[in-house]
Amino acid sequence: MGTPRTYLPVLQATPVATLDGAIDGPPPTSLVDNFARRIRYLRISVTDRCNYRCSYCAPDDIAGDLAFAGRAEILSFEEIERLATVFARLGVRKLRLTGGEPTVRKGLVDLVGRLVRVPGIEQVVMTTNGHLLADLAGPLKAAGLAGVNISLDTLDPARFTTLTGGGDLVRVQAGLRAAVAAGLRVKTNAVALRGVNEAELLALCEYAWAHGAEPRFIEHMPMSGGMIYERAAELSSAAIRTALAEALGALVPVAGDRDAGPARTWMLAADPTRRVGVISAMTDHFCGDCNRLRLTAAGDLHACLGHDDALSLRDALRRGDSDERISHAIAAVVVGKREGHEFLAAAPGKHMISIGG
Repeated sequence: MGTPRTYLPVLQATPVATLDGAIDGPPPTSLVDNFARRIRYLRISVTDRCNYRCSYCAPDDIAGDLAFAGRAEILSFEEIERLATVFARLGVRKLRLTGGEPTVRKGLVDLVGRLVRVPGIEQVVMTTNGHLLADLAGPLKAAGLAGVNISLDTLDPARFTTLTGGGDLVRVQAGLRAAVAAGLRVKTNAVALRGVNEAELLALCEYAWAHGAEPRFIEHMPMSGGMIYERAAELSSAAIRTALAEALGALVPVAGDRDAGPARTWMLAADPTRRVGVISAMTDHFCGDCNRLRLTAAGDLHACLGHDDALSLRDALRRGDSDERISHAIAAVVVGKREGHEFLAAAPGKHMISIGG
């Protein structure tokens, strides 16, 4: 992006663990960590592949460091459905499908249909770059998908192609329109980058509102060991809100939904129907309200985006562990969930493309 990069220390890598030894006691019925946070939201990466190479996620300069999982290493739909069933018994109510790019996984519509039928699951949503959404929006809605978050970092076609490593803005805009027309709840996601798209904050909001979507802005995070993090490009939540307030008038905070994601929502004082979300991982931490776990496409369960330690649920499935034993494994991960991330001091080694944000 043209600005000097500031590398952070990399957190000490922790290998993916497996659950060994005997487990005693009845299976857990809920997931509550040592900080009284109740887990009700699971993000499931259905693939680590993507048809884009966004500069803040998987640009060319980390390509040599990426190791995509082989087909046999990826969770099957049957395995994902079984794990979703176990998580639902433990109190998880919301599933978000991510990637990589979830729409490149064949059979995605079928997977959505399976997951919405899992007893206890109240909502299945998806995050996508929108490139293939024009054809998939209708079938996904019919399968039971409730909403989509569509990455839309800029409205400038040339800048969009540069930021996404060859993406097509026209196709994404068509996907957004198709999603709204299908009746999906649509939000737009923009990673806010100083010197890149900061002049478009207002335009991105007005575009989303005009098309029946809710805009959201995300602070730049130091994934990939800090290799793709540029501190000079960081645009804080406060700076985003100030810029919007100067153009649109006062912003009023909206009471949060603890079962929702990390975005904090604001509405225009002059028009409460116009809302904007900000995910402020760097400058206004939301760790105290975290209700999420992340499952990679290869079946590794992560308690925190900002740490690399994980537990392989795929290994547990494939060696024949019972649902009860897997429940204990999940509960152990939740008990070990840290109070917060360490983004300002060190960067996790894992790549955003592999964990789905």
